[in-house]
Amino acid sequence: MSKEEIALLVYVAAVFLGFVIFTVVFVVAFQRRKNKFLLERIEAQQRFEREIETSKLEIQEQTLRNIAWELHDNIGQLLSVVNMQLNIMMQQAPEEFGVQLIDAKSTVSQTVAEVRMLSKTLNHDVIQKNGLVTSLQVESERFNRLQFLKSDLEVRGDEIALPSDHEIIVFRILQEFFSNVIKHAKANNLFVLLNYQSDKLVIHAADDGVGFDTSLCHGNSGMETMKSRAGLIGADYKISSELGKGTKLQIQYNLNYDKNRQS
Repeated sequence: MSKEEIALLVYVAAVFLGFVIFTVVFVVAFQRRKNKFLLERIEAQQRFEREIETSKLEIQEQTLRNIAWELHDNIGQLLSVVNMQLNIMMQQAPEEFGVQLIDAKSTVSQTVAEVRMLSKTLNHDVIQKNGLVTSLQVESERFNRLQFLKSDLEVRGDEIALPSDHEIIVFRILQEFFSNVIKHAKANNLFVLLNYQSDKLVIHAADDGVGFDTSLCHGNSGMETMKSRAGLIGADYKISSELGKGTKLQIQYNLNYDKNRQS
């Protein structure tokens, strides 16, 4: 084989090798750009979904705040007026109506107190001021006072304040669970544990009610609401139940969640 032929072969091989290298580099670069585009698209979709959930949450909180104001300022004031009118009636009514009027006044006074206590559990600002533990204590005491069921709240470890908006979300998740217990569980007891650990807050809530088949409850709005709210704060959420064995909720919140997102 002549030198010219060898040179030609080397040239062709070099061109072919260069074409292969160019093709590989092009495909790899294209794939990277495609993956980056898909990742950015997924992240944008996740941001959009978080913004939608956050907006829904803000609207719900504003609605609850308005209801709380109405209960405290309007309904509470009207009941207070009824209470004052009963005081006047007690002074003027015949003696035989005294016991009934005293009972009515006591009932109205209790109603005023309960309405104002309920308004506190609905008001975003009050919950932020009181914090998660105190707000849950108020809710637990209200259940016991109204004899809906026996409610116990236990706190382990040193209490660590969560970001205020995260505390609101955790409280609303638990409030949704409590609401389901009161409405559906036919439970006698409700237990809530807040376990503050070095890097996470683990919350267990359980009732001893009738339970339900979780396989038949897909799409349940209350459960979906709890799950989506947990997702907003990066918390692990799990609910389990068996017929006749009550229902259990577990929330695991990473105390370094915000730091991890910023890093």
